[in-house]
Formats: sequence, C-alpha cells, structure tokens
Amino acid sequence: MKTVFVLFDSLNRHLLSAYGGRRIPTPNFDRLAAKSLTFDRHYVGSLPCMPARRDLLTGRLSFLHRSWGPLEPFDNAMPELLHHAGIYSHLITDHFHYWEDGGATYHNRYDSYEFVRGQEGDPWKAMVQPHWERLREMYHARQFTTDRRKYHSQNIINREFIKEEKDFPSVQCFAHAFDFLDRNYDADNWLLQLETFDPHEPFHAPARFKAPFDGGWNGPIRDWPRYGRVDELPAECEELRANYYAVVSMCDFLLGQLLDDFDRRDMWKDTALVVTTDHGFLLGEHDFWAKNRMNLYEEIVHIPLFVHDPRRPQPGARSGVLTQSIDLAPTFLDLFDVAPPREMEGHSILKAAWSTQPLRDAALFGYFGGAVNITDGHYTYHRFPADMKTQEIFQYTVMPTHIRSPFLPEELAGASLSDGFPFTKGAKLLKVPVIERSPMYLNYGPGALLENDTRLYDLAKDPGQQQPVKNEAEEARLVALMARLMAANEAPPEAFGRLDLREPAAQREMSS
Repeated sequence: MKTVFVLFDSLNRHLLSAYGGRRIPTPNFDRLAAKSLTFDRHYVGSLPCMPARRDLLTGRLSFLHRSWGPLEPFDNAMPELLHHAGIYSHLITDHFHYWEDGGATYHNRYDSYEFVRGQEGDPWKAMVQPHWERLREMYHARQFTTDRRKYHSQNIINREFIKEEKDFPSVQCFAHAFDFLDRNYDADNWLLQLETFDPHEPFHAPARFKAPFDGGWNGPIRDWPRYGRVDELPAECEELRANYYAVVSMCDFLLGQLLDDFDRRDMWKDTALVVTTDHGFLLGEHDFWAKNRMNLYEEIVHIPLFVHDPRRPQPGARSGVLTQSIDLAPTFLDLFDVAPPREMEGHSILKAAWSTQPLRDAALFGYFGGAVNITDGHYTYHRFPADMKTQEIFQYTVMPTHIRSPFLPEELAGASLSDGFPFTKGAKLLKVPVIERSPMYLNYGPGALLENDTRLYDLAKDPGQQQPVKNEAEEARLVALMARLMAANEAPPEAFGRLDLREPAAQREMSS
C-alpha cells in the first residue's frame, strides 16, 4: 500500500464547489470528488492548529486535558506506529508551528521530513535594518508592526523574498512532493504527508490567482484579518475575502497538479489519497473574522474530507457517516493493516464507508478552556462554564511549552503531580493551574473568547446557525451524550465540574 495525505490549513468546506460552494471555482476539488468518496459530515476535534494535529496523529481528543503543545511521550503517533510496522513516512510542510516550542515533537515522528520556509511569521529571513518607512507605506496599518518578535513584522520581511510564483511556500511544498513521487512511486509501503499552511492567513497568492476576484481595491496590502468582530468598511472586507479566494484558487490549482500526477502514473490503482484540513475560517459570517474568539460555528468545525481507497474505490460516491479528525490516524493504520492501540478513540472510516453501522452517535470538539461542543449531525450544542474567569481548569502535561514559549515559572509554581490517566500509560503528569498570566490565556485560551453563552442549534432547520433554539428534551439528550463521550476520553473530574455536568459513575470510580 502507498498513501498520499494532503492536509490544507483553514480550508473552508462550504466554499468548495464539491460541497455546493459557488463563490470560487474549484474544478480540481470537483475532479477529486469524482475520483473519491466525499464525506458530508466530517468534523474537527481539538482546535486550533497544533491541537488539531495532535488529534490527527494520535487518534484521540486532547482539548479536555491540554491546550496547544507538543506531542507527549505517552502519545501514540501514527507515523511512529507505521515505522514499527515497516512502513516509511515522509512529511513535507511549510507549517512553521512544527518548529516552535509548542510543536517541536511532531515532525520527528516521521522517518524523514522537509521544511519549506517563509509562511506567515516563520523566523526565516534576517534583515537587521529593514526599510521600515517604505514598508509602512505598502501595508495596511492593522497588519504592520516593527516589533521583531511579532508574526506580522516577520511576515513583512519574508515577503520581500517571495516574488515569483515558484517562491511561494505552498508551490514549493507540492514541487517537493512531485520529487518524492519521482523517486519513490514504484516502491511500496510508504505514506507521504503533503501539508501546506495555505489558505491560512495572511492570504498571499500570486497575482494571477487574485485577478478573477479583484474588486478595485486601491489601498495598501490588506490580506490579514484581525481575529475578532468585523468592524472594517465594506470595501476592506471585500478585499480581505478576495485575497482568501485567491489563495483557495491557488490550492485548487496545486491539487490539480497532484491529480495530474496520479493520472499520469496511474496511481489510482495502488495508492490511497486522503485530502482534508484542520479547521475552517470565518470571513465575516456571524459578524466575526477567523477563529479562537467566538462560538465554534459550522464554518469553523464542519470540514471537507475526500478519501480514495484503491482496494475498494468509490468514485463520485458520498457518505453521510458522522466522522471527525480523530478517525484519520486509525484510518491510515487500517490502510497498512496495522492494528490501532487501545488508547485511540477514533475509528477507521474505511469500513464505515461501506457499512450501514455508524461510527459514533455524536462527536465532541472544542478549544481548551472554552465550551465543550457536541454534534450528532442534526443538532449542535455548545456548553460553556458559568464563569470563564473562575472556572477550575488545569493543563496536564510533561511537556510544559506553549505555542512559542515555555510555561512561565509563575504557572509552574502552582503545579502539582498527577497520577495521570489510563491513556498516559502509567506516566505521572504535571497538573498546572490555568492563570491569566499564561501566554495562552488571551491568545487561544479562555480569556480570548468574545462569546461564551451556552447554545443549542437545529442544523436541519437552521444550517447557518442564525438562531439558537430552546428544546429541553434535546438539550438533556445531548448533555448525557456529552458526559458519556467525555468519560470515554478519560476527562479529568474538574472538566465535568466546570460545565456543571454529572460525572458518570464509572468515571468517578476510576478517578477516585
């Protein structure tokens, strides 16, 4: 078996024509859908970027125990499990978070890896004395800063070295993938993870991809929305959206090149292809930009998934099975006939693709410290703590780093030693209280949220989630499902207490 896994970042499902989108022509995603099985009810797990990748690699939810951080020593990493079974794995990525404090243990799980530099705030090119005044005139004030440790500042420097189409990191990622296939497509037993940061902000694409969406904007470069409420003028909003559309168009073009390679080499007969993303991105829907600040709306959590299994191809078929990101690790193991470890919560979607049995009754998802969210495909329920500031919440880890810094001594001063959980395989853990001084608190933690009220939505009647509903019976049903799934995840006791949920009896006995 051979497998190519394509992972985009912040790719909005509802804008792809394969899912009914009409704003952006995406003919190559249509080609992909015609060759593969398209999943209509695929959801995220833990968010944002690196928590999502921890779920993808380990096959279990992490947001109830930990915020953004590295893979832990007790985690079952899918590439490492493949390695032990004699399957070679290779990672190609421009996702620079892998090389920061909070991601530095992920790429080392693969047999080999290639890193393309230059995306967003990647500390790539050194320019000690930039021409700040010239650059200030080029960029909108909301995405300009001279603070050298800020992503915006480094991105401005990086873009001085990204001029031609071949210079763009995502273009280089796909070029490396074609090199890999040139050398290895005749070999057997390998997995290639081709991952690009696009269409994540800033929305920077070659001019030819922007041209179809050009609305006549005459101002400075405006392609990086602020996380939060929409307060820009309409023309500015349209320019931000147009630049996102341009990057999605570039992603579609690059995907088309990969599909051309599959056609040319006749790889459909012996190579699996899986294409998805980590999460979506709000472009003004619900009066918000981005993620991390608001309720986890469908635009963020309901994501695309396309799967081609050469052993049982289903070209053009669609599946309504409820799946989520934690199902991908066991799926990749299944492709290579490797048994999943007991700690994996996810299920292989390959059997579900042709079975009449559902994989799950519902799916949990969320940010650490925010709401716990659940969907059964008909309803979504978002349950927040009564008071975000006074909730009792701890991080469980032996790898105390945030996105790009260690835990503060002030955080660790309150830490105690926990006996861990069954999934930590006997490892004791630091139990670190969440404090407002934590670097994550106002960035992607509980202090960052601008919405924090519990809501129930009926997706069948209100797919756009415009109006929460009151339905005590459905809420009680989903609360019971939520508690059961949290218990199955071995959530800590305070995870139930902060949401005023009754901890299932079996879970209480295991925790005592």
